Amino acid sequence: MRVLGVDPGLTRCGVGVVEGDLGRRLAMVDVTVVRSDSKTPTPERLLALDLALTELVGRHRPDAIAVERVFADVNVLSVMGTAQASAVAMLVAARHGIPVYLHTPTEVKAAVTGSGRAEKAQVTAMVTRLLRLPTAPTPADAADALALAICHLWRGAATNRIEQAAATVRAQQAAALAGRTGR
Repeated sequence: MRVLGVDPGLTRCGVGVVEGDLGRRLAMVDVTVVRSDSKTPTPERLLALDLALTELVGRHRPDAIAVERVFADVNVLSVMGTAQASAVAMLVAARHGIPVYLHTPTEVKAAVTGSGRAEKAQVTAMVTRLLRLPTAPTPADAADALALAICHLWRGAATNRIEQAAATVRAQQAAALAGRTGR
């Protein structure tokens, strides 16, 4: 499975592509940071992000896109830019028929480091180690995007297996019930 992780931001939007599966080795496919100048009008910045994400989706053909869930902060302008960048990532995914999954920062930290309270440096160190990278991805937005992809690969794969097992049990129960009632 290939996941494109997006650490949304209007000035710096981290994008990381990771391939792997639950219980299998992970491999970084690509990592980049899409940047825009804060002096550029917001509509143009959003368009540039849309074009960059569209190009990355076309090049890497991900099976899923994992986006960091936006949370409320004291700085409303920062939250607005993050939410707008997040919406662009979801729009690009929808346009290409790719499922989108949102993960909170706490979920990502817990999945990658084992602690939802991990510091950015710990997340970066674990991403570097898990992907067997020679150097740590920089800036932090790049490492965070890779962490999002890793989080989804691990949590999403486990969740999918649980959902498949539950569906199998429901189908077996329905078949047994139909057999008892003669349907």
